[in-house]
Amino acid sequence: MVRQFLPLNGLRAFEASARHLSFTRAAIELCVTQAAVSQQVKGLEKRLGVALFQRLPRGLKITAEGEALLPTVTSSFDQMATTLDRIEAGQVRELLFLGVVGTFAVGWLLPRLAAFQKRHPFIDVRVSTNNNRVDMAAEGLDFAIRFGQGSWHGTDAFRLFEAPLSPLCTPKLAETLKEPADLMDATLLRSYRADEWSTWFAAAGVSPAAQVNAGIVFDTSLGMMEAALQGLGVALAPPSMFSRHLASGAITQPFPVTISLGSYWLTRLQSKPQTPAMQAFSEWLFETIGAA
Repeated sequence: MVRQFLPLNGLRAFEASARHLSFTRAAIELCVTQAAVSQQVKGLEKRLGVALFQRLPRGLKITAEGEALLPTVTSSFDQMATTLDRIEAGQVRELLFLGVVGTFAVGWLLPRLAAFQKRHPFIDVRVSTNNNRVDMAAEGLDFAIRFGQGSWHGTDAFRLFEAPLSPLCTPKLAETLKEPADLMDATLLRSYRADEWSTWFAAAGVSPAAQVNAGIVFDTSLGMMEAALQGLGVALAPPSMFSRHLASGAITQPFPVTISLGSYWLTRLQSKPQTPAMQAFSEWLFETIGAA
């Protein structure tokens, strides 16, 4: 394929101007004059034979033609930037994109990630956290670590370990809890699963299990634990993910009873070929879990 000359300066000026909807702000970003950006965009418009912006008294308005061009230009610049990031001192760096449920990221992965980086110094890890809802294809993820039963459409799932739930609260609040039934009078913090506390009460032999004093509902155990640290109630969360809080004495587990409602899983799209970086990470992950 013979590629025609690409007006990279004009495309760069257009992309920055489209993001800011301002030649002035685009010029500041690109470290050139406003006149230079305007001229580059005009040159691109002349070459294409269309207007990419409407010039308004206060800023710019992108045209339909500009809207059609922008995603391709943005994606192309992003891909070039990613490729350049992979090359350092003649060594091609591999990128690994992980989407991780926040509780696992903070409670297990991040404290151990330095060991992976030490073993694989030319793999750059990009971690994004979520509340267990993730679109791997749309987010361009190599792996997603999430909590559940291991069944997600279009993915292969590899079980990591269970994370049983148990009541966690401040030592001061724990002083008021002599037996599990005392929790019936406490403010109970929970996730979006309404049956968690009822299930725990049943396991603890407290009846009727369904009558609980529901408190604040959280979309992540991290937020729930922060509320527990503030003394707002008793969290039902995995002690294994908050071992540092327990070790410091900031949080205590008043009762040993636990319930298991799922496991953490390493998942990947079935349609995505495994890269060397993915293989290295999965091998390290299971080795580390096995050694624990």
